[in-house]
Amino acid sequence: MAQVETGEQVRQKGGSRRWLILALGLAAQTASCSFLYGLPFLVPAMREADHLTLAQAGTVVAAPSIGLLLTLIAWGAAADRYGERLIMALGLGVSGLLLVYAALWHHPVGLLFGVFLVAGACTASVNAASGRVVMGWFAKSERGVAMGIRQTAQPLGVGVAALGLPPLAAQWGFQAAMLLPAVLAVGVALLVALFVVDPPRPPRAAKRERPPSPYRKPWLWRVHGASALLVVPQFAVSAFAPVYLVSQHQWTAAQAGVFVAVAQVLGALGRLASGYWSDRVGSRLRPMRQLAVASVVVMLLVAVGDATWLWLVLAALVLAAVITVADNGLGFTASAELAGVAWSGRAMGTQNTAQNIAASATPPLLGLVIGDSRYALAYCVAAIFPLLAIGLVPVRAESAEG
Repeated sequence: MAQVETGEQVRQKGGSRRWLILALGLAAQTASCSFLYGLPFLVPAMREADHLTLAQAGTVVAAPSIGLLLTLIAWGAAADRYGERLIMALGLGVSGLLLVYAALWHHPVGLLFGVFLVAGACTASVNAASGRVVMGWFAKSERGVAMGIRQTAQPLGVGVAALGLPPLAAQWGFQAAMLLPAVLAVGVALLVALFVVDPPRPPRAAKRERPPSPYRKPWLWRVHGASALLVVPQFAVSAFAPVYLVSQHQWTAAQAGVFVAVAQVLGALGRLASGYWSDRVGSRLRPMRQLAVASVVVMLLVAVGDATWLWLVLAALVLAAVITVADNGLGFTASAELAGVAWSGRAMGTQNTAQNIAASATPPLLGLVIGDSRYALAYCVAAIFPLLAIGLVPVRAESAEG
């Protein structure tokens, strides 16, 4: 019977190539995020080009996220079965070609919605597959940092979109601007196809010998639930900090944008730091629980700052921007490790689905609480969710599974 390789054997076998694979996984996720999170930057140009109402433009912008949400678990299962390189290259490449189609010809709004919906569904392949390939090539003692690096793709993608899309749209129009995420997607897909190597995996067992579903135990459900709860304070900060600074403290939109950009950079560094922390202590879930406690404290601090001094609310918002995103990579890594090799793609797909549902629900929920100016109350409400997560994080699962 073939012997399954240990994490250290996998790391040695990968050598320096594993860092190239990590870089390509990061590039694939960044290209995906530049499309998914870049469309809102194009709303003014989109409305001007096609004479859309704000509601119509908002519906088009939501299309990729809907497609992503509907297909994350399916792509994770495909990565489990067929391998990471094929799934990443196929999904990202098709997504890029669809964006080329959207960029080169004029389309009615209904067709544009459909194209973006399918493109979002295709780019969802990267979420589970890129995480799975990183998990496979890095030993357990390095995965926290490796996944932390991979998780910086979101702020990188937002940064690429923020810097590139508005100037392109202003110069050549909405459709031409779409060529930026299109070219990124196609180019990275080709690099993935050429240079990514799937990590070693156990030989496929007979059907009766395949590992049972890890979802028979409560651990994974609790990780997904806790991670979804921890998304609420993250989006409470990212969605409402700019409008809060403009409406409540009379900052200009440009000043608020710079503040948010700096916070995004610090948040990316926070993800790396939490990954390093988890590698050093040999646990993903203990740091995740401690970050949940910190999220409660920092959200209450933001609320106190809103009611007292500007310097306090600014300091608290910066801390919140770092702390509330730091658990992201830990939840993904814990999901994959608890699920095992045969189920890790599906587990990361489910993890991402839960987080995206929470992210979609947070702005309208807190928007109702805020009303015209009740920001302190909204941040207190946001603190309830990480408070619930503290007890839900299954810290004992790691020792039980180990």
